Amino acid sequence: MPYPPRIQVPDVPYHVTSRAVDRQPIFGIFQGDRAGFMTQLGRVVERYGWNLYAYCLMGNHFHLVLETPGANIAGGMQSLKSGYALWFNAWRTRSGHLFERRYFSRLAETHDDVCTMCRYVVLNPVRAGLCAHPADWPWSSYRATADIGPVPPFLDVDRVRELFGGVESYREAIASALDGPGVSL
Repeated sequence: MPYPPRIQVPDVPYHVTSRAVDRQPIFGIFQGDRAGFMTQLGRVVERYGWNLYAYCLMGNHFHLVLETPGANIAGGMQSLKSGYALWFNAWRTRSGHLFERRYFSRLAETHDDVCTMCRYVVLNPVRAGLCAHPADWPWSSYRATADIGPVPPFLDVDRVRELFGGVESYREAIASALDGPGVSL
């Protein structure tokens, strides 16, 4: 039985994630794999006109917070996942599926939902025990948004800073989430 069609809404932020088949590593396996994904992500963001607010690459999955003004999340995600899978498989001389199932997506209903999604995404490596602070994880949008690292041209840090009330407020919101009970979706 086929999957039902995806809800594709313009101008509403989504939290999107996708995991590797059998939870196998897809990042951190060989030098340049995360950079290869980021290149593919930049191409997709530009091609599909997305507004990317946050991202985090883990070992076997990735998270994105994005808005799709063209209501085209399905096409963009197909391009992102298949493009990376083709690149990854060529480098690893393997074939077959790289990602399990379809991607997960959740729509933000409020301003607070978007902020919660952005916090959740950049705190992912901390909650997984991979680092003590999101600034220590080079494969997320935290450093760029917190103004302590370079900003990829496809990342909309201005919008995220605006949502949080500025760079300092963004940093404080992340720090308070570290000290508190955590952020869940």
